[in-house]
Amino acid sequence: MEKQKVTPKTDVPSSKRDIIEKHQKAPNDTGSPAVQIALLTERINNLTEHLKENKQDKHSRRGLMQMVGQRKALLNYMERTDLEGYRELKKKLGLR
Repeated sequence: MEKQKVTPKTDVPSSKRDIIEKHQKAPNDTGSPAVQIALLTERINNLTEHLKENKQDKHSRRGLMQMVGQRKALLNYMERTDLEGYRELKKKLGLR
């Protein structure tokens, strides 16, 4: 398994940094709902692929369900506070 390249400045994997840069609203924005939802979506997609190969991995399945619940709560919050941003983010991430 190949390690991802990590910059010495931030210690954040390049794929995570790319997602943050794509969805942030300000230069140092790493915690807005849009960024959190995008990061959770990426983690959910990766874990879903893992579970397709490892069907008996019940602990990871539980973690997946927790992440889905957290993303749903963030999406509900975003829908209440920023409806236009919510619709745009769902379209961009391909969520139903």
